[in-house]
Amino acid sequence: MAADPRREDHPVDGAANTDQGAGRRAHIGSFTSGGGRGITTAAVDPVTGALTALGVVDGFEDPSCLALSADRRTLYAAGGAEGLVAAYRITADALAPLGRPVPVGGDGPAYLSVCGDRLLVANYTSGSVSSIRVAGDGSPQGPAAVLGHRGRGPDPERQAGPHAHQVTPDPSGRWVLGVDLGTDSVRVYTPDPAGGPLRVRAETPLRAGSGPREVAFHPRGDVAYVIHELEPQLTVCRWDAGAGRLEPTAEVALGSAGAAPDTREYPSVALASGDGRFVWAAIRGSDLLVTLSLEDGPEKPRITEVVSCGGHWPRHLAAGPSGRHLYVTNEWSGDVTWFDIDPASGRPHLAGKLDVPAAACVVLA
Repeated sequence: MAADPRREDHPVDGAANTDQGAGRRAHIGSFTSGGGRGITTAAVDPVTGALTALGVVDGFEDPSCLALSADRRTLYAAGGAEGLVAAYRITADALAPLGRPVPVGGDGPAYLSVCGDRLLVANYTSGSVSSIRVAGDGSPQGPAAVLGHRGRGPDPERQAGPHAHQVTPDPSGRWVLGVDLGTDSVRVYTPDPAGGPLRVRAETPLRAGSGPREVAFHPRGDVAYVIHELEPQLTVCRWDAGAGRLEPTAEVALGSAGAAPDTREYPSVALASGDGRFVWAAIRGSDLLVTLSLEDGPEKPRITEVVSCGGHWPRHLAAGPSGRHLYVTNEWSGDVTWFDIDPASGRPHLAGKLDVPAAACVVLA
């Protein structure tokens, strides 16, 4: 079991131990099993978007999944082979542990989200989704309510059983969606108001063997984009929040024509811009960022720009609060790169990087 994260925040190598005020912060999770330090906190320049490391909280194994509370005062982290979730109170100069870590009831957490007074965790290894109650002070309270998935896909190495990769509330807050790489499907759940496990309302099958990884919603709320890991593609879906129904309508190939013949590409994440004009997708293997224009409508994305991610193995994307900057965690090169976004084309222009070994996830508070 992972250690109790009750260690004091300490400066990152080369970072001044000074209070830089209560401005924007970036919190970056990492894989400690791959050389990561824990959760790195960085100051965000309000004009340039540049990151300056402030400190690290360690003592928690593989905090690779992060999420913020609705009031942005509490940071949650999930990780560890056995599956734990921890909470930290965000202060001006530190992350203060809030209660003790709670078991999620599943193995290999791959995604963490906040849904009302619950934390939701997708457990990749065990193929399940967990719901954990949050107390009034923001601390997680066990035991977790767990729903196991069933099914498999045609890939015997990656899809011998279910592998839940994401669980997230829809924009309306009425439903929860779960993306399962092992079963090639997206489940729509009804949250249990009594705090029990999620309940499956419907399951939407996607292309067999494609390995869906995550879903991202357009700001309008009625279109969703599912990115696939085992095939470089994006599936466009119509989302009916009234009925809780997800309907695939189109597919967009994300493979790079410029990639070497022996380079296999593994898309990791898609992100829609706040103004609803673009979608960005990160592609591991070829280490690319793909910009898709939505000029023809949210249901008709088309690729317009392809640039390097500035590192190796891009795992996660986050947009800055102004919409002018994009942040990428590059796991294998051990850094977070940030980009200036061209307001006309949506093209990301590399602007800088911060060394964060085994970087996995970044959220901005």
